[in-house]
Amino acid sequence: MRPVNVSRETRRRLEIFERELRAWQKVINLVSPASLDAFWLRHVQDCLQLIPLAPKAERWVDLGAGAGLPGLVIAASDRIPHVTLVESDSRKCAFLRHAARQMGVAAEVVEGRIELSLAGRQADVVTARALAPLTRLLGYSQEMLRSGATGLFLKGRGYAAELTEAHESWTFEAEAVESRTDPESRILRITRFEGPRQPGDVK
Repeated sequence: MRPVNVSRETRRRLEIFERELRAWQKVINLVSPASLDAFWLRHVQDCLQLIPLAPKAERWVDLGAGAGLPGLVIAASDRIPHVTLVESDSRKCAFLRHAARQMGVAAEVVEGRIELSLAGRQADVVTARALAPLTRLLGYSQEMLRSGATGLFLKGRGYAAELTEAHESWTFEAEAVESRTDPESRILRITRFEGPRQPGDVK
């Protein structure tokens, strides 16, 4: 299966990404091996669906970038001028830098722990996929969200419980957007973020 709404150049970049991911997967556990058989649906289409949710974004920060999902897929689309991938694992950072070079995309790779790598960083969108519960993601990205960034966090069937838990600690508004690739999954779109919940706040 191939994505249908991408340019020829984007398709070429994504094919290079798939090739490099398969090669490095033999040495580093980047994704579930079984998921590679459905690479274009499970990974590419799943990530590309984020772009229409932030049509005016220019600065995109992907937390816990790992295998470059969604960061490198977003960069391959050529729709976002500045894509930053934050990853603490040095081997995964090596993969991200190598894949970005091979794909010909200008993605910045920041190596380090998330909580130490985001100070002062501005973004229009902050994303994470299969990284941490929503409560922790809001903590990681709170400075960017408070400054107006939109959070786009891909979640599985437990998304409702994560929302409930997060509302115990944070004051925010979120929209659960149905995934185009999995009817049980949602993209949690953080549309307003105020910060830690204060005693007496109404949920």
